[in-house]
Amino acid sequence: MDLTHDVIIVGGGPVGMGLAIDLGQRGHSVAVIERYAEPQLVPKGQNMTQRTVEHFDAWGCEPDLRAARLQSRDVANGGRVAYGRLLTDHAYDWLPRENVQPFYGQRVERMPQYRTEAVLRSRAAQVPSIDIHYGLSFEGLEQDAEGVTVTAVGESGAQRFRGRYAVGCDGSRSGVRDAAGITQTVDEHDRKMVLLVFRSSELNELLARHHPPRSFYNALTPELEGYWRFLGRVDGADEWFHHSPVPADATTENFDFKALLHETVGTSFDVDLGYVGFWDLRFSLADQYRAGRVLIAGDACHSHPPYGGYGINTGFEDARNLGWKLSATLEGWGGEALLDSYEAERRPVFASLAADFIGKFIEEDRAFMATYSPEKDLQEFERKWADRNAGSAEVLAFEPNYEGSPVVEGEGTPSSRGDHRFEARPGHHLAPRALSDGRTTYEALGSGFTLFDFAGSGGNFGTAAEALGIPLTIISDTFDGERLDYEAEMILVRPDGFVAWCGAEADADAVLAQAVGKGC
Repeated sequence: MDLTHDVIIVGGGPVGMGLAIDLGQRGHSVAVIERYAEPQLVPKGQNMTQRTVEHFDAWGCEPDLRAARLQSRDVANGGRVAYGRLLTDHAYDWLPRENVQPFYGQRVERMPQYRTEAVLRSRAAQVPSIDIHYGLSFEGLEQDAEGVTVTAVGESGAQRFRGRYAVGCDGSRSGVRDAAGITQTVDEHDRKMVLLVFRSSELNELLARHHPPRSFYNALTPELEGYWRFLGRVDGADEWFHHSPVPADATTENFDFKALLHETVGTSFDVDLGYVGFWDLRFSLADQYRAGRVLIAGDACHSHPPYGGYGINTGFEDARNLGWKLSATLEGWGGEALLDSYEAERRPVFASLAADFIGKFIEEDRAFMATYSPEKDLQEFERKWADRNAGSAEVLAFEPNYEGSPVVEGEGTPSSRGDHRFEARPGHHLAPRALSDGRTTYEALGSGFTLFDFAGSGGNFGTAAEALGIPLTIISDTFDGERLDYEAEMILVRPDGFVAWCGAEADADAVLAQAVGKGC
């Protein structure tokens, strides 16, 4: 079968559409196979970091994303953690991502995933090289040395697509992952969870009596051993969603979900249930992200409990990391090691996220609840409770980076844990600083590599990039003002906004070769 496209993407959710746009904007032909003709109206994946909105800006739809917001901007993006029930005075702010705003080029955003998906679908439809096939379900794939053939089925029967590469963005039960023979490691927590979507005309006013307006609220109770009862806004008015552990035998027929909501809040209120769904609390991580010409991204690679809104943001970062590397490989300027660096960078970042953040939240909450309580010693409890989130440490420490990646300079191990600095560091996201022409360095980034030359020489990067066929934008400026914060006179930034190299002088041929997987 002849090639029909450069890349076949199975799954047209947020990650699949984001990857399609990334590739399509670079001129590559992409087929997207998606089962659902319309986004599913379940309000998951709402909390988008500054970094995620940078992706939407790169994909040409940041203004559309802002316009799709439902919730008032008067409501802070972060949340509140309360002891026992939500109507309590024992509470503190949690996950105020606004605290790291100076290190990013875009502000946080929040909306139900179906609104996000609608924005991405609309943008993808505007890119001529993207073919979207709704109403098709993945059936199977075959790959050889030249490409991948994907079979999908719909009402009119089976259709076959052939691309040089295929990417599974088809969720935690990925058919692409299974068909490619990629295994996964699963950490079962043996907890059945419920997702409720409901409306209430009273709840907003009830919560306002004890809390400032926040986007979500977590209730920690001793008997749940560190697992949360989680309440979040959908539209900022009367629509809400709720996650809670429930008994293993709970069903829609035998369990009182309204009573669960009343217990979580701490009083009765009107509830109009619209959706009830169940899921198993677990962590899963694919043992590899690539099998030949088949790759996976998003929940097909990794899944975890929806604690802190990390899931959709992690998936978008997969798409942005993979997009430019696939493009470089298709265009010939990416080396043999470049596609392998996708797994080398992204897989340890998720492993760190699971261990250092989400898993750690559960363990720390469990230990705290077992040790302190108002009933045991009110003074000690209040002192320890007040200290729990001093300085919003989890926001400052969540800084996914690729230190030690084979395609960046230096040593280390890619991780979700780091710190936020203006200093330019290989493997880290470049924070914006002011240029003398009125732009920020974020605003000056090109779609390929960008060299910020504050030394006035530029080395021989331009000549080396031309010889290697690497798209490179060179921004020259003086080394003063905010640019001094970078502590580097030259900074090479990758297409995804991460620093590949920085310093005062370099062998440009060697630096660029490593950055595109030809010098590893």
